[in-house]
Order: sequence, then C-alpha cells, then structure tokens
Amino acid sequence: MNPAAMMGHMLDQHQIAKVLHDAETDLVERKEAFTDKDKILQAICAYANDLPNHRQPGYIFIGVNDSGATVGLNVDDRLLLTLADMRDSGKILPLPHMDVHPVQIGNHHVAVIRVHPSDSPPVRLAGQVWIRVGPRRALASAEEERRLTEKNTSGNKTFDRKACIGSSLDDLLLDVFRTEYLPSAVDRQIIAENHRETTVQLASLRLFDMATQIPTNAGIILVGRDPLEYFPGAYIQFVRFQGNGLSDPVIDQKTLGGNLITQLRMLEELLTLQVRTARTANVGLTHYDVPDYPVIAIRELALNAIMHRDYERTSAPTRIYWFEDRIEIQNPGGLYGQVTQSNFRRMNDYRNPILAEAMKGLGYVERFGVGISRATTALLQNGNPVPEFTFEDAYVLVTVRSKT
Repeated sequence: MNPAAMMGHMLDQHQIAKVLHDAETDLVERKEAFTDKDKILQAICAYANDLPNHRQPGYIFIGVNDSGATVGLNVDDRLLLTLADMRDSGKILPLPHMDVHPVQIGNHHVAVIRVHPSDSPPVRLAGQVWIRVGPRRALASAEEERRLTEKNTSGNKTFDRKACIGSSLDDLLLDVFRTEYLPSAVDRQIIAENHRETTVQLASLRLFDMATQIPTNAGIILVGRDPLEYFPGAYIQFVRFQGNGLSDPVIDQKTLGGNLITQLRMLEELLTLQVRTARTANVGLTHYDVPDYPVIAIRELALNAIMHRDYERTSAPTRIYWFEDRIEIQNPGGLYGQVTQSNFRRMNDYRNPILAEAMKGLGYVERFGVGISRATTALLQNGNPVPEFTFEDAYVLVTVRSKT
C-alpha cells in the first residue's frame, strides 16, 4: 500500500495546483528538494501556529521552484515516510495536525505537506515558537506569543487543557515549574530574554487558563501540590506478589503519588530495583548477566499506560502488578479517539496531549508512537514472549510474561 494513503484525507489535485501557483497567498512554501529539514520543521511549526488566524491549512510543496514549476524530484515512498515521520519525532510540540501526499503536477510528482492550524497554540519547535505572516517566517516575539496563547479554542479543549474548577495558583509548585519543567519545554535563551510573569509562562504551556485565571487540569497533574485533591486516581499502584495470583503473599507494595514529575522519577527508580538478573556462563571463562525482564520494555509499557490513562471518569490508579510468571500493567480508560484494537500498534491519538508533551519534554519519551514497538523488540531480544494486550471499555491491560 502507498504509505501516503494512510496519512490523511486525499487532496483535490486541481485545488492543489491552484494553491501552488497563487502568488498572493502566504499559505504556501516551495522547496526544490528535501535538503534542509530544519526549515521544513520551522514551516510546519509556523503554519500550525496560524498567527494571522487564516483558519486554513498551510502547504509545503517539495519538488517545485519558487515560481511553482516542478523540477522532476523523485517522490518515492521513502521520501513520503520521512516527511510524515516529522510529526511523531517529538521535535514539534504539541503534535501538529498534518498529512503528507504525493500529487501529480503536469508531468511530475511533488510531495505536499498539509498543516492544519493547531487548537492548542503556541506550538514549539525545540522550545521555540515559529510564526509566519506574509513572506516572513521568524521566531515569535513575546507579544506574538501572547496573542497565540490567547487564541480562543475553547470548543476543542481536551481534558488536560480545561480549567481545573476550584483550584488556584496556590495549588501549583511554582518552583518545580520554573526549575524542572520550564527549561525542558522552552528554549533557555528565550527564557532568559523574555522576563514574563509566571502566569503567562504557565499559560503559554497550557498549564494555566487565562480566561478563568486558574490552573488547567494538566497544570494540577503535572506540577500540582496535591493532584489527588482533584483527581483521586492520579497515582501509580505497584504490588509485587510471591506467586501468580492476587491472593498470594505480597513481597513489596508502593504507592507512587505526588505530581506527575515526582511519579515519573520514582517509577524510574522502582523498575530498576525490581528487575532480577542471573549470571550465565558463556563459552570459556566469561559470564554475562541476563535480566528476567528488560527494564527498557517494562519502562516503555508503563510510560505508555501513564500517558494514555483516563483521569476524568475514574478514581482508579495506573496499576503495575508483578507476579512470579508475569507483569500486568493496567491503565484506566479504554482506547481513545482514532485508535482501535486493529490499529493500536501504528495509530496514535492522545487523550492527554499536554501531559504527553510534558513527558516528551522531560525526556521520558524519546519519540511518539514507538513505545510498544521498542518494548516488543527488547522483550524478544531478551527471550521473553511479545506483550499481550486486553482492551475493555474501562481499561487497557498489557501482560508481559517471563521467559519460558
């Protein structure tokens, strides 16, 4: 199957040809070849921010010159997949809504990246906000970033972007925000240059709602003093059993509470301590250590559960149950959005996109959409079976079995 067929709604070829040759529009960038990835990423970021408020997609054509004439570029599957891969690389946050298509213009094909305006601006590339107004593409000023932050997108707010009713600025650990999260999300030079109020910085990262002057749900969960006050299930429950059933004796149990930054730090330490290794003799006198489970696999699956869990309709925690013959990781909330049982290994959709963005910025997620694949590879290399998934309306359960 042509990979472009899975990258979004197909384009109207005649409309695209008209847009390509429109000399007046600022919604088109033309590139002769894929030679400068950074500039294409900047263009994607700028169109996603939509500072002029066109409320229309921006287009990046690859394989045409400045006048709109095609240059005969080889638009193959490899190029299309490379362009589409820019979305999930995690360099642009929040994830841009974009798709990639091959389109025939005259006798040649060109690659077209269509970027839709974000409903959660400002969008950042490596911590910087790029905008485009007319022919200009540049870094946003503090005033331009403020305008992006104040864009009215209330009808499209995800759970984590909604205001946390009843909370106040006092519910946030502002020192944690300034010292731990802000430097991970915003370019340090921009932080140094823009001496903005803390509420403006919080709002720019969707952790504070300027309209109501209270934190968002993401703000409370990520850097709150006590997220459990507002979300009773906002913790991780870990139990290790001496046996294969829930009625067997408990060897260890922990509740990982506090805000999400604290939970993630404690989870890293916990998983490393739980993995057991056995020394195996190799040929000759050398030995090597073999873990019962690869830490990277359990880590990826646990982070995936935390990223996709539901906070809104349940008081259940994220659960990690460690038995003698298996590990069970369960997150409250079923599959979300466009994700189904048949496409969950290749399709991404985020119930909590701001929290997913935070986990990427903090370094817990390397890139989006590859956690299950990385975990599966690590398990197979270690001699464990592939992970098993169970999908219910109220939860998703992944079971990792020990080596046979």
